[in-house]
Parts: sequence; structure tokens; C-alpha cells
Amino acid sequence: MRVVVLTGAGISAESGVPTFRDADGLWEGHRVEDVATPEAFRRAPDTVQRFYDARRRAVALVAPNPAHAALARLERELGDELLVVTQNIDALHESAGSTRVLHMHGELGTALCSSCGARSPAEGDLIGRPPCPACGDRMLRPDVVWFGEMPYGLDRIDAALAACEVFVAIGTSGAVYPAAGFVSTAKARGARTVELNLAPSEITGLFDEVRQGPASTVVPAWCAEVRRSAG
Repeated sequence: MRVVVLTGAGISAESGVPTFRDADGLWEGHRVEDVATPEAFRRAPDTVQRFYDARRRAVALVAPNPAHAALARLERELGDELLVVTQNIDALHESAGSTRVLHMHGELGTALCSSCGARSPAEGDLIGRPPCPACGDRMLRPDVVWFGEMPYGLDRIDAALAACEVFVAIGTSGAVYPAAGFVSTAKARGARTVELNLAPSEITGLFDEVRQGPASTVVPAWCAEVRRSAG
């Protein structure tokens, strides 16, 4: 059984990772335009670096929850037939044991060199302008896909959606494209589509099946059903 899982902020929220935007439209007290666009980085690089340095330190203190663990166990059962595509920039899937994870919006744990394009582990804060391990230039930035930039791995994602039999979205808002369009792509190619979410998303009506509740409850239950049917 070929399965593609899309995860969003809702799966990590139960581990204590703040969701993308608060109710007032701010991202942890900042306007998105001030910390999550290339223009913001050019205008105020120190502000952006401090924001992501603090976020990196905070995420390092949280642990995976039962939803992450359930997906890791499902991978052990399905192997290469499971791909987790995540919009999250934390490493909680990997911490839980998942290895087939595609971070379409980048990762807090890596740095991107604005000079040569190399990606390298973010060893501590970037505010101090550490040199790029590849070229030596002090042009490292967070390896995070900002608004106006192209997500990672879209060709691989499209191929996986074309081949999958089941597509499930977990903890996503359905508001950010291209991820919000994955359900339509998978459905058009014959996949069964499932949404697991705490509350209805903006695209709930597009799914064949919808289950609502905390990710740490609904995800393990769904994964157990998939394991039984695959066995």
C-alpha cells in the first residue's frame, strides 16, 4: 500500500511547538513580513537571524508525541511505500524514528549559504555570522522556505502523489499552497484521501474521509488501521 502523509503545524503543536500564526495574525509576536520573506532578510538580517536562532533553541527542547511515533512505526511496516511530506521545519519526525521525511519548507537544523547555495548543519546561532563550511563566506541564513520562495522537493512530491493509493493530511490548515492542492492532485489520480485534524481545515470538504480530534489520538488509531489492512 503506497501512502503519502502530509503533516502541518497541528501535529507538532501537541509537542509544544507554536503553530505558524496566532489568532491575531502574528507569528510568535512578529509580522510574517518581518521574519519570513527574502525582503525582510535583506532589510533587517539581524532581526530575522535572532528570530530563527530563538526558534531553533526552543524546538530543541521539545520531544515527539504519539502521533510522530505512530508514523515512525508505520514506516517500519511499510518501508519505501510510505513518504512523509512535512510543512514543519522541526525535526520531530526524525526524532521519533522516521527516515523517509521530505521537509518541503526547509529545516531549522540546517543553514543555507546565500553565497554558494550549500546546505549545512546549523551549529548553534547564526547571528554571529559563522562561515559557510563549503565556501567560507559568512553568508549563512536559515534554511527555511520563506514566502515568495520555491518549496523543496516538488518533483518528488508530485511523483509520490501520482503513485500513492492513500493520501492523508494531518494537522494542516489547508491555507498554504502548493501543499493545500495535494489532496486534489492525489484524488484526481485515484487515491483515497483522509484528513486528520483537530478542527475542520479550509479544504475539509475535498477529502473522502475526515476524522477530528487531537493528533496524538487520531493519528495512532489511523496508523493502526493501515497496519492491519497492509498486513
